[in-house]
Amino acid sequence: MTVEIRVPDLPESVADATVGNWHKQPGEHVKAGDLLVEVETDKIVLEVPAPEDGVLRSIQFERGTTVTSRQVLGVLEAGVVPAASAAEAVSEGVDADIITPSVRRLLAEKGLDAALIQGTGKGGRLTRDDVERYVLQQQMPQQHEAKAVPAQPAMRVEPIGANVTSVSSLREEKRVPMTRLRQRVAERLLDAKNTTAMLTTFNEVNMKPIMDIRKGYQERFEKRHNIKLGFMSFYVRAVTEALKRYPIINASIDGNDIVYHNYFDISIAVSTERGLVTPVLRDCDSMSLAGIEHGIKSLADKARDGKLTVDDLSGGNFTITNGGVFGSLMSTPIINPPQSAILGMHKIQDRPMAVEGQVVILPMMYLALSYDHRIIDGKDSVGFLVTVKELLEDPTRLLLDI
Repeated sequence: MTVEIRVPDLPESVADATVGNWHKQPGEHVKAGDLLVEVETDKIVLEVPAPEDGVLRSIQFERGTTVTSRQVLGVLEAGVVPAASAAEAVSEGVDADIITPSVRRLLAEKGLDAALIQGTGKGGRLTRDDVERYVLQQQMPQQHEAKAVPAQPAMRVEPIGANVTSVSSLREEKRVPMTRLRQRVAERLLDAKNTTAMLTTFNEVNMKPIMDIRKGYQERFEKRHNIKLGFMSFYVRAVTEALKRYPIINASIDGNDIVYHNYFDISIAVSTERGLVTPVLRDCDSMSLAGIEHGIKSLADKARDGKLTVDDLSGGNFTITNGGVFGSLMSTPIINPPQSAILGMHKIQDRPMAVEGQVVILPMMYLALSYDHRIIDGKDSVGFLVTVKELLEDPTRLLLDI
């Protein structure tokens, strides 16, 4: 019996998709639930699993082809999968049980067999670090061999008047199509630059009070809530309180109307291999610090594993982006339409500061608020940013609501 492998139902806002990596090839035996192919939209990556045990007989569309909802991608001949060899069984067991989609994609890109790599994750799970370490180990012998070979002259000297021909250069180029997600991000960023009256205002914040709290309570917090106390939970709480005091920052433009939102859904910028995504943390005003940390971790894990859904990415009234994790000292973030503002957090760096007539070394961080000047005036933007600064520099105000 043959079974058609079809494109999953696409969200209403998505017209078509692009065929990604095929993880199985015609003639290969597959088990129900095995990942066959990835289908990439401009918002999410959909995984298409095998519906039954059998053999993949044909592939209708190769990687890079544009397809629509419910279109046939390939044909599977359902049947009993024959017993595999011991090595194959180990490989299939590892691939099916403990390999995440992101690691699976990396293995496919590098052309590696998972059975040859020792997993160091929980329960023997294969991680990205394991794969990258294996690749580095395989390259080291080649590098040593290259160093052992005497250097050869790049050009042979010819007598004057002779035809001189240089050895071909080793300079190369590689052309790789942009992913659908990165194309969409590029379009949205360009649209934001062209259609908003974007302006950025800056301030700086002393992070020592928060760092002292984390140092003093980290162990007890982690033991109680089973998660580490990070900086992002403080950022989200401070932003949420500031949005309550400056509702225009939480608003958006719809035609000739200003839409005020009486809820606090905050987008968190996350960098992935496929591009920048901004999953939404909803109802932040009702969440504790521990709840925020768990929510952010869940969204970040889903983003790295390609498990984000359209619902995870939909909505959001304000965005927080933390370039400091990459070492950025200062930047001007671009608004995430249809939102009206975005807050950029940056690297925490020790700097000499004047405190009550004395020079003191403090861990300082620059804040950058980019906003749409069409609806947000300078008074509100500066007031919002100063409020965030004050709440971060005196976190007890978050508890006392003052």
